[in-house]
Amino acid sequence: MGSLQLTSIRKAFGDHEVLKGIDLTVEDGEFVIFVGPSGCGKSTLLRVIAGLEDATSGSIRIDGREVATVPPAKRGIAMVFQSYALYPHLTVKENMGLGLKQAGAPKAEIEEKVSKAASMLSLDAYLARRPAELSGGQRQRVAIGRAIVREPSLFLFDEPLSNLDAALRVQTRLEIAGLHRRLKATMIYVTHDQVEAMTLADKIVVLNAGAIEQVGSPMELYNHPANTFVAGFIGSPQMNFIPGDRLGDREAKTIGIRPEHIVLSRESGDWKGKVIHVEHLGADTIVYLETELAGLITVRLFGEHRYQPDDIVFATPDEASRHRFDGNDRAITR
Repeated sequence: MGSLQLTSIRKAFGDHEVLKGIDLTVEDGEFVIFVGPSGCGKSTLLRVIAGLEDATSGSIRIDGREVATVPPAKRGIAMVFQSYALYPHLTVKENMGLGLKQAGAPKAEIEEKVSKAASMLSLDAYLARRPAELSGGQRQRVAIGRAIVREPSLFLFDEPLSNLDAALRVQTRLEIAGLHRRLKATMIYVTHDQVEAMTLADKIVVLNAGAIEQVGSPMELYNHPANTFVAGFIGSPQMNFIPGDRLGDREAKTIGIRPEHIVLSRESGDWKGKVIHVEHLGADTIVYLETELAGLITVRLFGEHRYQPDDIVFATPDEASRHRFDGNDRAITR
């Protein structure tokens, strides 16, 4: 089991309120990711769940048990940090088994659980090494293995891939996804990287300034953002925002259109414009276009396209893919 229920969680540091009444339910076995800009409160919220920070007020229930006043070691959680937090003088095997040893587990049990976790994470050949002899990706796997052997109710990950290079991030992301499928454990994961969020999460929690903006599956947030903040945060490149009156919409203050929902033509289209910059990425071509009607927009084209700065082109948005927002920046759903 590994359900979590947060009710009216607030956290203040002096006069500064970092968390402003968080209500959230995480079901057993879910992979939930907290995303949001720097300073939005996502890491603080994770630390409150772990017990590393005390909530100023509110209720934290793990498997129905109130744990707001329970010490971290007795909450049934295991946390994986971005800094790995490994002991340099201990071997991989000793690092992975340390928590069980401190809890007084029998030596045979420690051996069995460490061996099982090492096999799961392809660390068998490294058990006698120390952290300094490992790559960043291997160290992160050791940190994950240390969490696995404790068999917690909740796995908490605080930006675990941020110190890895691009290739290792992809590899480790795949390993974490596979681990979740094998363990069927509840995982809560903090990241600022929306690609990680979109590819790993069952459910994404978008945080902004200490409050939850929207909760939903990755594609729910992508296709049906609740407001302009979520619309602009989810999706890369970012959604284009255009004043509604420019496009003849008297009800919507803002029209949103994703870069991949716009096509370009050299002959004709809805918005005439001049190419400002082009990014050739191989699989994609990103075109920045200054248009007469919609202003500066970003267009994402699949594949390689031969547009150049100063080219005159025409952009046509997919009408069915427009997002409309009112004067309070909330999505207009009717």
